[in-house]
Amino acid sequence: MGSTLGCGRPEAVTDLCPSCEEAVNVLDARPAGHVHSKPMSDMRLAILDSDSGFVRVLVKRAGDLGWQLRRLEAAPRTDDLVAMRVNALVVDLALLGPGASDFLERVSDTLPGLGIVVCTGRSSVSQRVRGLRLGADDWVTKPCHPEEVLARVEAVVRRRKSASARVETGPLVAGELEIRADQFQAFVRGATIELTRREFEVLQLLAQSEAKVLQREEIYQAVWGYAMAHGDRSVDVFIRKVRLKLEQNSPGWSYIHTHFGVGYRFDPERRGGEVLDEPLEALVADPGLEDELPMELDAELLTRLAV
Repeated sequence: MGSTLGCGRPEAVTDLCPSCEEAVNVLDARPAGHVHSKPMSDMRLAILDSDSGFVRVLVKRAGDLGWQLRRLEAAPRTDDLVAMRVNALVVDLALLGPGASDFLERVSDTLPGLGIVVCTGRSSVSQRVRGLRLGADDWVTKPCHPEEVLARVEAVVRRRKSASARVETGPLVAGELEIRADQFQAFVRGATIELTRREFEVLQLLAQSEAKVLQREEIYQAVWGYAMAHGDRSVDVFIRKVRLKLEQNSPGWSYIHTHFGVGYRFDPERRGGEVLDEPLEALVADPGLEDELPMELDAELLTRLAV
């Protein structure tokens, strides 16, 4: 008996699942020459999925839209994926087994401009949250309608293109920091700061806000792409990581300032007095607990925390 990848039907079964069968009927009944109202004809899509019926419908519909497709039967090396020059990837994580999370993180870090839509079987909330945080832009649970998958791919790529259009205005220079959106990298005096894709997106968002205070919820919505759950401290964790890296590379400057109970503001300022050898944030064992530090800390340390 075959495994239950894709829509949850055994691989040996050649019939389509109800959603795929419905899509085929719709496609077959559609008048010749019918196209999407606003097709993205420059779309290049890679599909990593072993469900032949589901993929067949995606290929047929995407072909109607004028998209270029690459069907993958195994996880490609990141170098090969780069060479394909695709805009988006639809991937069934069930096909990747235990290495699914590593694949997501590796691809999103190597190709920060690639739209990633996970289309897989039933999963837990924690699995979906982890996948989205590792780099997936959207998550669709099978069985699903192929038209919805393609619409989500379009939405992801549209957002990517819109963001790219906004940042193609040259580097952003602040203090000793140079932020290059076209390279998804930040530099200090020509040296690269090793930032993950998510860390870079957090830094870029704050830097582009021109000293405006951004609430945690705003940052989460803009970077992660969906509403922040109550009690989620992801923003604080990533702000702490970015601060540490900025301070290690540019110790004479303070870039990200905390507004307690509200959020964060990017505004480069030269540090006054002696610079500590160890970043103060390293003293905070639990990220995001700056608001709860004991008042016994001396004034200098409290001032450092406040910025």
